[in-house]
Amino acid sequence: MAIRRLFIGLGSNLGDRLHYLNSAKSQIGLKFSTALMCSSIYESEPWGFKEQESFLNQVISVETELHPLKIWDLLFDIEKNLGRLRDIKFGPRTIDLDIILLGTMYFKNNNLTIPHPQMQKRKFVLEPLAELDSEIIHPLFSTSIRQLLIDCEDIGQITKYHHYEKQS
Repeated sequence: MAIRRLFIGLGSNLGDRLHYLNSAKSQIGLKFSTALMCSSIYESEPWGFKEQESFLNQVISVETELHPLKIWDLLFDIEKNLGRLRDIKFGPRTIDLDIILLGTMYFKNNNLTIPHPQMQKRKFVLEPLAELDSEIIHPLFSTSIRQLLIDCEDIGQITKYHHYEKQS
């Protein structure tokens, strides 16, 4: 399989949200052994199921030759390691890892669709993705990420998250 640029969306709204994002990034870095490119972290209102805490979201990018199902398995294992429970659709979670794009690939089976089928409707995905590369062309819509962000009708509040590391 060819080397492709993989974009992964990260989200957390339970417990120490920043810890979960950082732990997921560390584990992804170990699994993919290529340099991580990371967007800023954004805080966003919940999408889908509104009665929950706000999310921290980020998009990261790595290069990989792995098959989409292998990637999905690796990300699912990381979610499980970080205590992810799947009891409420769009509900609260310690960590959520979504495959957003895998190069120009289109892939679909019963469990996985690439590109992510809802990405164009979610500002909390498009904003950090555009920060990493706004010129990427969506493989199905033939539209740049920048244009998808401009056209996005998501009215949910999203702001850059400013956190301060503890000094030792």
